[in-house]
Amino acid sequence: MIRNITLGQYYQYDSVIHRLDPRLKIFGTFLYLVMLFFVKDLVGYGIAALCLSGVILVSRVPFRFILRGMRPIMFILAFTFLLNLLLLPGTVLWQAGPVTVTHEGLKQAVFITVRLLLLVFGASVLTYTTKPMSLTDGFERILSPLSKLGVRTHEIAMMMSIALRFIPTLVGETDKIMKAQLARGADFESGNLLRRARNMIPVLVPLFVNAFRIAQDLAMAMEARCYSGGRGRTRLHPMRYGMRDLAALMMLILFAVLIFVQSRGMLPLPMIWKI
Repeated sequence: MIRNITLGQYYQYDSVIHRLDPRLKIFGTFLYLVMLFFVKDLVGYGIAALCLSGVILVSRVPFRFILRGMRPIMFILAFTFLLNLLLLPGTVLWQAGPVTVTHEGLKQAVFITVRLLLLVFGASVLTYTTKPMSLTDGFERILSPLSKLGVRTHEIAMMMSIALRFIPTLVGETDKIMKAQLARGADFESGNLLRRARNMIPVLVPLFVNAFRIAQDLAMAMEARCYSGGRGRTRLHPMRYGMRDLAALMMLILFAVLIFVQSRGMLPLPMIWKI
């Protein structure tokens, strides 16, 4: 059921990727996402997918665990694919009444869908291999130069961490509420889309109530512990770059150069999809 959603959760393991500095993983994820927009053909996407697969294998996060996290966005992927497939004009490949599939539409639909998949997979690896508190510390250290301009970087990083922590909490709450409603005879599967949406009201109302209750309890706990922001706070485990971080940085730079060179057509690889 809803508990199968794994997007945003942390997968406990002691791999090389898990032990990397969170600042490097955040930078690497950002660089990976940016370089995906330089890709212009399936060869580039193949290189990006191959590199990402290597990272997933090294991280030891099960691929089926990552695939389970894709379920919430499958509708968005399918809608995006059909939107590009049917609405982009060009050379007609197939036509049935008002429905027309063009060469340009098919190419764009495949490219956009593959790009979205790689984007979600790459961002998911960051949360699967980094603890929420490590993410908070990493974001805070990256944004620390902005604190000199008056930006409250610690509070921003704390909000991001709380949002990530709330994902599995709300998933668990939703699962419990749905099971309770099913035991009372609720039906979430039958009927049209409007009826299913109406049937979700008994789930959404207590879910929002529980979410506000959890948020209030968290605020009271922080006040009871005299939380007053990041000023004067120290860390038990200061972040330091090591040799493995330097090696990972070199590999990230190599990946970025490879994608950039290939996107410029300077890499002697065959084009498997010509315009």
